[in-house]
Amino acid sequence: MTSNRLRRRAGFLAAVACLSVTSPALISCAPLVEPVVEQRGYVLNEKDLKKVKPKVTTKAQLKEIMGSPSVTSTIEGEAWFYITSKTETYLFYAPQEIDRTVIAFYFEKMDTVQQVSYYGLEDGEVVDLQTRTTPTRGKELTILGQLFSNLGRFNKKDDSKSSGPVPGRPGG
Repeated sequence: MTSNRLRRRAGFLAAVACLSVTSPALISCAPLVEPVVEQRGYVLNEKDLKKVKPKVTTKAQLKEIMGSPSVTSTIEGEAWFYITSKTETYLFYAPQEIDRTVIAFYFEKMDTVQQVSYYGLEDGEVVDLQTRTTPTRGKELTILGQLFSNLGRFNKKDDSKSSGPVPGRPGG
């Protein structure tokens, strides 16, 4: 009995020693993994942007030069927004936005570009959205919890009230 206990303890100590040796090696390899960088949204072309002149360029010309805008707005005058963002994904973590460029073109009543504005990631504001979900009463069970909770819940039939033979029993 004690030899089994000693063997288990020796196996446990060997596993701990192995982990203590390999863990620093795995951690030191982590910086070797490059993050995945993706550019999303409008692809900015500086040459096209230089063609746009305030108080000269019309909406039709802007659409021809820059293409369709990412977002349009009619609040406090009309505006077109071209949005570019760069995200970085490291291993299995959620993507993080590392850079954002928003180019806004504001129009006059004559449908010509009045002003061109540039916004970056630092100009953005975090908006906290509420999900508005109603909590339900009860408890959430995992699949194993649901299976094990049903083990004792089967209805037992009374043999005297049985109307016919039961399969798997003698005489059935």
